[in-house]
Amino acid sequence: MKPYLAQSRTEIKLALSQGESLLVTIGIPVIVLIGLSLTKALPLPATAKSATNFLVPGTMTLAIMATGMVSTSIATGVERSYGVLKRLGSTPLGRPALLAAKITSILVVEVIQLAILAIIGILLGWHPVGNWGLFVVSAILATSGFAGIGLFMAGTMKSEVIIGAANGIYLVLLFIGGMIMPLSSLPGALETFARLLPAAALSDALYHSIGIGGSIPLWAWMNLTIWAIGAPLLAARTFKWEQ
Repeated sequence: MKPYLAQSRTEIKLALSQGESLLVTIGIPVIVLIGLSLTKALPLPATAKSATNFLVPGTMTLAIMATGMVSTSIATGVERSYGVLKRLGSTPLGRPALLAAKITSILVVEVIQLAILAIIGILLGWHPVGNWGLFVVSAILATSGFAGIGLFMAGTMKSEVIIGAANGIYLVLLFIGGMIMPLSSLPGALETFARLLPAAALSDALYHSIGIGGSIPLWAWMNLTIWAIGAPLLAARTFKWEQ
Protein backbone atom coordinates (compact mmCIF):
# COMPACT_ATOMS: atom_id res chain seq x y z
CA MET A 1 0.00 0.00 0.00
CA LYS A 2 2.85 2.44 0.69
CA PRO A 3 3.99 2.75 -2.95
CA TYR A 4 0.36 3.16 -4.04
CA LEU A 5 -0.36 5.85 -1.44
CA ALA A 6 2.86 7.70 -2.26
CA GLN A 7 2.10 7.64 -5.98
CA SER A 8 -1.51 8.72 -5.33
CA ARG A 9 -0.30 11.76 -3.40
CA THR A 10 2.08 12.59 -6.23
CA GLU A 11 -0.64 12.25 -8.87
CA ILE A 12 -3.02 14.46 -6.87
CA LYS A 13 -0.37 17.14 -6.31
CA LEU A 14 0.47 17.17 -10.01
CA ALA A 15 -3.19 17.41 -11.00
CA LEU A 16 -3.78 20.34 -8.64
CA SER A 17 -0.58 22.23 -9.45
CA GLN A 18 -0.75 22.46 -13.25
CA GLY A 19 -2.33 25.73 -14.34
CA GLU A 20 -3.39 24.52 -17.80
CA SER A 21 -5.07 21.46 -16.34
CA LEU A 22 -6.89 23.48 -13.66
CA LEU A 23 -8.19 25.85 -16.33
CA VAL A 24 -9.83 22.97 -18.18
CA THR A 25 -10.99 20.95 -15.17
CA ILE A 26 -12.20 23.75 -12.88
CA GLY A 27 -11.86 27.16 -14.56
CA ILE A 28 -13.96 26.56 -17.67
CA PRO A 29 -16.86 24.78 -15.90
CA VAL A 30 -17.03 27.60 -13.33
CA ILE A 31 -16.94 30.29 -16.04
CA VAL A 32 -19.64 28.51 -18.03
CA LEU A 33 -21.85 28.10 -14.96
CA ILE A 34 -21.57 31.71 -13.83
CA GLY A 35 -21.65 33.26 -17.30
CA LEU A 36 -24.64 31.34 -18.65
CA SER A 37 -26.57 31.53 -15.38
CA LEU A 38 -26.58 35.31 -15.70
CA THR A 39 -27.79 35.42 -19.30
CA LYS A 40 -31.43 35.34 -20.31
CA ALA A 41 -30.82 34.06 -23.84
CA LEU A 42 -30.05 30.46 -22.86
CA PRO A 43 -32.46 27.82 -24.25
CA LEU A 44 -33.79 25.69 -21.40
CA PRO A 45 -35.74 22.43 -21.26
CA ALA A 46 -39.45 22.91 -20.61
CA THR A 47 -39.03 21.04 -17.30
CA ALA A 48 -36.32 23.37 -15.96
CA LYS A 49 -37.60 25.84 -13.38
CA SER A 50 -34.44 27.97 -13.60
CA ALA A 51 -31.18 28.21 -15.51
CA THR A 52 -29.22 26.79 -12.58
CA ASN A 53 -31.42 23.66 -12.46
CA PHE A 54 -30.12 22.88 -15.94
CA LEU A 55 -26.62 24.37 -15.83
CA VAL A 56 -25.32 22.95 -12.55
CA PRO A 57 -25.75 19.31 -13.70
CA GLY A 58 -24.44 20.32 -17.13
CA THR A 59 -21.26 21.94 -15.82
CA MET A 60 -20.73 19.00 -13.46
CA THR A 61 -20.82 16.80 -16.55
CA LEU A 62 -18.30 19.11 -18.20
CA ALA A 63 -16.03 18.86 -15.15
CA ILE A 64 -16.16 15.06 -15.01
CA MET A 65 -15.40 14.87 -18.73
CA ALA A 66 -12.51 17.31 -18.39
CA THR A 67 -10.83 15.35 -15.61
CA GLY A 68 -11.62 11.83 -16.74
CA MET A 69 -10.85 12.29 -20.43
CA VAL A 70 -8.92 15.49 -21.22
CA SER A 71 -6.59 15.82 -18.24
CA THR A 72 -5.97 12.07 -17.98
CA SER A 73 -5.21 11.60 -21.67
CA ILE A 74 -2.83 14.55 -21.92
CA ALA A 75 -0.94 13.91 -18.66
CA THR A 76 -0.62 10.15 -19.25
CA GLY A 77 0.30 10.66 -22.90
CA VAL A 78 3.14 13.02 -21.96
CA GLU A 79 4.40 10.58 -19.31
CA ARG A 80 4.31 7.79 -21.88
CA SER A 81 6.20 9.82 -24.50
CA TYR A 82 9.00 10.61 -22.03
CA GLY A 83 9.28 7.00 -20.83
CA VAL A 84 7.98 7.80 -17.34
CA LEU A 85 5.26 5.14 -17.45
CA LYS A 86 7.69 2.44 -18.53
CA ARG A 87 10.11 3.27 -15.71
CA LEU A 88 7.40 3.50 -13.04
CA GLY A 89 5.82 0.26 -14.23
CA SER A 90 9.09 -1.61 -13.69
CA THR A 91 9.56 -0.35 -10.12
CA PRO A 92 8.11 -2.02 -6.98
CA LEU A 93 5.06 0.21 -7.54
CA GLY A 94 4.03 -1.93 -10.51
CA ARG A 95 1.59 -1.18 -13.29
CA PRO A 96 -1.65 -2.11 -11.45
CA ALA A 97 -0.79 0.18 -8.51
CA LEU A 98 0.20 2.96 -10.92
CA LEU A 99 -3.18 2.77 -12.65
CA ALA A 100 -4.95 2.61 -9.27
CA ALA A 101 -3.10 5.78 -8.20
CA LYS A 102 -4.22 7.58 -11.35
CA ILE A 103 -7.83 6.51 -10.77
CA THR A 104 -7.60 7.75 -7.17
CA SER A 105 -6.31 11.10 -8.40
CA ILE A 106 -9.18 11.41 -10.87
CA LEU A 107 -11.77 10.72 -8.15
CA VAL A 108 -10.22 13.19 -5.68
CA VAL A 109 -10.07 15.97 -8.27
CA GLU A 110 -13.68 15.28 -9.28
CA VAL A 111 -14.89 15.55 -5.69
CA ILE A 112 -13.20 18.96 -5.45
CA GLN A 113 -14.68 20.06 -8.78
CA LEU A 114 -18.20 18.98 -7.94
CA ALA A 115 -18.06 20.58 -4.49
CA ILE A 116 -16.96 23.91 -5.99
CA LEU A 117 -19.68 23.83 -8.66
CA ALA A 118 -22.34 22.86 -6.10
CA ILE A 119 -21.39 25.74 -3.81
CA ILE A 120 -21.38 28.25 -6.68
CA GLY A 121 -24.68 26.85 -7.94
CA ILE A 122 -26.32 27.28 -4.53
CA LEU A 123 -25.04 30.87 -4.35
CA LEU A 124 -26.63 31.46 -7.78
CA GLY A 125 -29.97 30.14 -6.56
CA TRP A 126 -29.77 26.43 -7.35
CA HIS A 127 -32.03 24.20 -5.26
CA PRO A 128 -31.00 20.56 -5.81
CA VAL A 129 -33.93 18.18 -6.14
CA GLY A 130 -33.70 14.44 -6.61
CA ASN A 131 -31.67 11.43 -5.55
CA TRP A 132 -28.00 11.90 -4.64
CA GLY A 133 -27.45 8.14 -4.72
CA LEU A 134 -28.34 8.05 -8.41
CA PHE A 135 -26.07 11.05 -8.92
CA VAL A 136 -23.09 9.20 -7.41
CA VAL A 137 -23.72 6.01 -9.41
CA SER A 138 -24.08 7.85 -12.72
CA ALA A 139 -20.98 9.96 -12.00
CA ILE A 140 -18.90 6.85 -11.25
CA LEU A 141 -20.07 5.11 -14.41
CA ALA A 142 -19.28 8.19 -16.49
CA THR A 143 -15.86 8.58 -14.85
CA SER A 144 -15.02 5.02 -15.84
CA GLY A 145 -16.13 5.68 -19.41
CA PHE A 146 -14.31 8.99 -19.81
CA ALA A 147 -11.16 7.68 -18.14
CA GLY A 148 -11.24 4.70 -20.50
CA ILE A 149 -11.44 7.05 -23.49
CA GLY A 150 -8.61 9.15 -22.06
CA LEU A 151 -6.36 6.14 -21.46
CA PHE A 152 -7.17 4.78 -24.90
CA MET A 153 -5.90 8.02 -26.47
CA ALA A 154 -2.91 8.17 -24.11
CA GLY A 155 -1.88 4.60 -24.92
CA THR A 156 -2.26 4.73 -28.70
CA MET A 157 -1.47 8.30 -29.84
CA LYS A 158 1.55 10.56 -29.77
CA SER A 159 1.41 13.24 -27.07
CA GLU A 160 1.23 16.14 -29.53
CA VAL A 161 -1.75 14.48 -31.26
CA ILE A 162 -3.50 13.79 -27.95
CA ILE A 163 -3.56 17.47 -26.99
CA GLY A 164 -5.43 18.44 -30.15
CA ALA A 165 -7.71 15.41 -30.14
CA ALA A 166 -8.70 15.67 -26.47
CA ASN A 167 -9.41 19.39 -26.58
CA GLY A 168 -11.26 19.04 -29.88
CA ILE A 169 -13.54 16.30 -28.52
CA TYR A 170 -14.04 18.38 -25.36
CA LEU A 171 -15.30 21.37 -27.35
CA VAL A 172 -17.55 19.29 -29.60
CA LEU A 173 -19.16 17.50 -26.64
CA LEU A 174 -19.57 20.81 -24.82
CA PHE A 175 -21.98 21.94 -27.55
CA ILE A 176 -23.75 18.67 -28.39
CA GLY A 177 -23.62 16.89 -25.02
CA GLY A 178 -26.67 18.54 -23.47
CA MET A 179 -24.56 20.59 -21.07
CA ILE A 180 -25.30 24.15 -22.19
CA MET A 181 -28.32 23.55 -24.40
CA PRO A 182 -30.98 20.83 -24.32
CA LEU A 183 -30.52 17.81 -26.57
CA SER A 184 -33.99 18.51 -27.96
CA SER A 185 -32.71 21.78 -29.46
CA LEU A 186 -30.29 19.89 -31.73
CA PRO A 187 -31.26 18.83 -35.28
CA GLY A 188 -32.80 15.34 -35.38
CA ALA A 189 -29.83 13.39 -36.74
CA LEU A 190 -27.36 15.25 -34.50
CA GLU A 191 -29.53 14.63 -31.45
CA THR A 192 -29.62 10.90 -32.24
CA PHE A 193 -25.84 10.82 -32.62
CA ALA A 194 -25.32 12.82 -29.40
CA ARG A 195 -27.42 10.32 -27.42
CA LEU A 196 -24.89 7.62 -28.31
CA LEU A 197 -22.12 9.51 -26.50
CA PRO A 198 -21.38 9.42 -22.75
CA ALA A 199 -21.57 13.20 -22.32
CA ALA A 200 -25.24 13.37 -23.31
CA ALA A 201 -26.11 10.39 -21.14
CA LEU A 202 -24.36 11.86 -18.09
CA SER A 203 -25.81 15.34 -18.51
CA ASP A 204 -29.30 13.84 -18.76
CA ALA A 205 -28.69 11.54 -15.80
CA LEU A 206 -27.44 14.37 -13.59
CA TYR A 207 -30.24 16.68 -14.74
CA HIS A 208 -32.81 14.15 -13.53
CA SER A 209 -30.94 13.01 -10.43
CA ILE A 210 -30.13 16.43 -8.89
CA GLY A 211 -31.72 18.99 -11.20
CA ILE A 212 -35.43 18.32 -11.37
CA GLY A 213 -35.80 14.93 -9.70
CA GLY A 214 -37.55 11.96 -11.21
CA SER A 215 -36.18 8.77 -12.72
CA ILE A 216 -33.18 8.67 -15.05
CA PRO A 217 -34.16 7.52 -18.57
CA LEU A 218 -33.29 3.91 -19.44
CA TRP A 219 -31.29 4.99 -22.50
CA ALA A 220 -28.96 7.04 -20.27
CA TRP A 221 -28.31 4.10 -17.91
CA MET A 222 -27.63 1.77 -20.84
CA ASN A 223 -25.32 4.31 -22.48
CA LEU A 224 -23.31 4.97 -19.30
CA THR A 225 -22.99 1.26 -18.50
CA ILE A 226 -21.77 0.36 -22.00
CA TRP A 227 -19.17 3.14 -22.00
CA ALA A 228 -18.12 2.37 -18.40
CA ILE A 229 -17.30 -1.22 -19.36
CA GLY A 230 -16.34 -0.90 -23.01
CA ALA A 231 -13.97 2.08 -22.94
CA PRO A 232 -11.65 0.73 -20.17
CA LEU A 233 -11.58 -2.70 -21.83
CA LEU A 234 -10.60 -1.11 -25.14
CA ALA A 235 -7.91 0.94 -23.39
CA ALA A 236 -6.54 -2.15 -21.63
CA ARG A 237 -6.31 -4.11 -24.89
CA THR A 238 -4.63 -1.34 -26.88
CA PHE A 239 -2.51 0.51 -24.29
CA LYS A 240 1.21 0.63 -25.06
CA TRP A 241 3.47 1.62 -22.16
CA GLU A 242 6.08 3.22 -24.39
CA GLN A 243 5.83 5.30 -27.52
